[in-house]
Amino acid sequence: MTGAIGLKPGMLQGKILINMDSEDEGKLFIGCAGGTNAKMTFRYNEQPLSTECRGFSIRVTGLKGGHSGVDIHLGRGNANKIMNRILYHGYQYGLQLASIDGGSLRNAIPRESFAHAAIPLARVEEFFNSVTILVDKIKNELSVVDPSLRIEVVAAELPESVIEQDILIKVLKAISACPNGVMRMSNEMEGLVETSNNLALVKSGNGVITIECLLRSSVDSARDDLEIMIKSIFDLAGAVSVFDGAYPGWKPNRDSPILKTMQALYTRQFGKVPEITAIHAGLECGILGGSYPELDMISFGPTIRYPHSPDEKVNIPSVGKFWEFLVETLKNIPLDFSGKV
Repeated sequence: MTGAIGLKPGMLQGKILINMDSEDEGKLFIGCAGGTNAKMTFRYNEQPLSTECRGFSIRVTGLKGGHSGVDIHLGRGNANKIMNRILYHGYQYGLQLASIDGGSLRNAIPRESFAHAAIPLARVEEFFNSVTILVDKIKNELSVVDPSLRIEVVAAELPESVIEQDILIKVLKAISACPNGVMRMSNEMEGLVETSNNLALVKSGNGVITIECLLRSSVDSARDDLEIMIKSIFDLAGAVSVFDGAYPGWKPNRDSPILKTMQALYTRQFGKVPEITAIHAGLECGILGGSYPELDMISFGPTIRYPHSPDEKVNIPSVGKFWEFLVETLKNIPLDFSGKV
């Protein structure tokens, strides 16, 4: 959205904005969520292992992931949350963490997480027996939404150094307390998420552990409140928190002239009434509407599934319908703002 953010007031002369960035053919979108990026950092010193240990690795893979706005309501597993449960569990057995690498993009529900750690020799058997039980519980919790989830705890080389323990427990507690998923559903549109958070990235290296989130809400004040909640958690744990890249939501306007025009055209062209809806994801419409509040905006597009994941795909026949509808819309743009074609 860098380009939309950089588009200053006064550059555009048009009165109607047609956005082609939606992912459900047959739906006309008239609202979206705003968002904020959150980045929390802990600094740590690397230290040698405190006792004789055995090295092992933890791998969380096989999750569906998905778009952190479009798919957040599906309750899919978050690899960072799952990994944190295992590490927190291991901490009571003396687990020492060497490194962690979870998630890939701030706007994608994390599908994978990897960690390298060590357990004191005296507690290895006890830890592996107990973590096996925990893994089974987690997989059972997510068996319907993420049946391909894999959690592997296997022997590995002994790490040369680890993160200092007093920092590690603060990180584990903060991530455990950090909200993730749907916070509130919309009161205006049935089935629409109003506010959510995606615990997107957890990574260590060069003496820093970084946690990144993407906060979303169609209500700016609710997004601000969620920011305060997350900041409070990480402040208490001693992290440095930075929130930036905020962009506003797009409030639905059911009296929109371009909406009425496109609704009538679609019904005439394809023999059915299009669904009018909003999306819990960031569209450029929210940003542009902040700079151009008088713009009459609408968003539509072909059918796309599993965006921002390796499984992303487009329904080819829907591309043809999308194009035909776009051409017909451009032929019939409202010439005045009374809603008449």
